[in-house]
Amino acid sequence: MNENTTIVILDGYTINPGDNPWSPVEVLGRCTIHDRTPTELKVERARDADILLTSKCKLDAATLEALPRLKYISMLATGFNNVDVAEAGRRGIPVSNVPAYSTESVVQTTFALLLELATAVGIHDAAVKAGEWVRCPDHAFWKTSITELDGLTIGIVGYGTIGRAVARVAAAFGMQVIAFAPRVPQDPGPTPVRFVELPELFATADVVTLNCPETADNTGFVNLSLLSVMKPTAFFINVARGGLVNEADLARALADGTLAGAGLDVVAYEPMRADNPLRAAPNCIFTPHIAWASLAARRRLMGIVAANVSSFLNGSPINLVNDRYLKPL
Repeated sequence: MNENTTIVILDGYTINPGDNPWSPVEVLGRCTIHDRTPTELKVERARDADILLTSKCKLDAATLEALPRLKYISMLATGFNNVDVAEAGRRGIPVSNVPAYSTESVVQTTFALLLELATAVGIHDAAVKAGEWVRCPDHAFWKTSITELDGLTIGIVGYGTIGRAVARVAAAFGMQVIAFAPRVPQDPGPTPVRFVELPELFATADVVTLNCPETADNTGFVNLSLLSVMKPTAFFINVARGGLVNEADLARALADGTLAGAGLDVVAYEPMRADNPLRAAPNCIFTPHIAWASLAARRRLMGIVAANVSSFLNGSPINLVNDRYLKPL
């Protein structure tokens, strides 16, 4: 342990609710772990930190200014929009993220949501347990139309590591793959894919899935204009960021039958607010931002965070997201 290095974890509970020990990080310095940190305690808890580990605590310019001792930040996630990485760079503070730790888990949740929309396992399980099969005069019954994925077209928005993995699994189901990416990759990988613009993707696909980061340029881009061109039989999946979607517009499209259903792992404000319009939207199913959260994925995350911190302490930080801004004070 480096006794001269103070590591503070601001919001560690979702990473380790009891099954994923912090020991790989604890051996690297004097470590203080907070399950959650309210905004009003953020600066107080971080004031003595040389290294901060966080996921959802917002480290804006004012917060960074109040932490003159801070030397390094590692996210506890892939996303880093909660940190002003440019300001951190100007202050000579490297910021690292945790890339690619949850790819297979996110893909699994993508298809869990899609298969629930397509086959309605939950609805039929509830019907059987309510006695409907016992009372049924036939050997089989169904409560809603069942959709076969083979031969359908999936439209993937964002074709990075996760998008490509979604394409691989979709192809295994016999689906055709189209995709949108701001920059079409020169080597899109082994899965056959056709790149199209967003309006064509939304109009053509039987399933639209978001697998892209949220930026200042694409917040709320899934709006009534795009949703209105979807097939009435199509499904919409979002396991990326809730802020990509205009939630009132999606709720309206579902209520109007513009599309057949939506499966969401994320919403714009988390935890979900009571007045979120999608709570009452028909044919809308949810998981509570758990696509990343399998134990296997969280263990990989822990290992990468420890590697991030160790590499910084050794003078060669890895997984930097603000290297282009870095300027020593």
